[in-house]
Amino acid sequence: MRLRNKPWAGEFIAEHSDYAISNPENYKGKWHEVFGNQNPIHIEVGTGKGQFLAGMSQQNPNINYIGIELFDSVIVAAIQKAVDKQLSNFKLLNVNAKNLTEYFDQGEIDRVYLNFSDPWPKVRHAKRRLTYKSFLQMYENVLVKGGEIHFKTDNQGLFEYSLISFSEYGLRLKYISLDLHKSDFEGNVMTEYEEKFSEKGQRIYRVEAKYMNE
Repeated sequence: MRLRNKPWAGEFIAEHSDYAISNPENYKGKWHEVFGNQNPIHIEVGTGKGQFLAGMSQQNPNINYIGIELFDSVIVAAIQKAVDKQLSNFKLLNVNAKNLTEYFDQGEIDRVYLNFSDPWPKVRHAKRRLTYKSFLQMYENVLVKGGEIHFKTDNQGLFEYSLISFSEYGLRLKYISLDLHKSDFEGNVMTEYEEKFSEKGQRIYRVEAKYMNE
């Protein structure tokens, strides 16, 4: 994905600190205080322009959502959605997801969403995939006991790899869909990529994976 440079992005992010949380490491173990309630916290790793989490936030006002996006030129669109919709249960972190344990305490998160992650198709890049075992261990560290990963992709190769990776790690696979939009799954909120791919007739793959550490 080629990103357009937005020189104003940093200033825009700083101006909206009520949605884009600066210095998130200061809130490790205190995210319920940030939201001002004890509602469950769900995070999306690689939130992009924020369409998915903005939709989820509207659909589920009793759940708190945190989107994590590395690129400031992308996260500005997510911030704008939160501002426009005045979403009090939606926050954003402009950080690298590989450092999740620096921002969240053990058991602080209830669910992780992975949507249309970079497939990193070359074998030598497998460790960069967000469903690689080192990432699964990191998610386990911040999730509650028995927490879940909800994963969607249009990439069959990444989906097959992820099912194997989840299984080998010991997660229990639930609700596997090989064609989400032709399934009976209800309440699906689409990402920007999902809309684009589905309009072209591409299959969307989805799975829920549950940690068996209760």
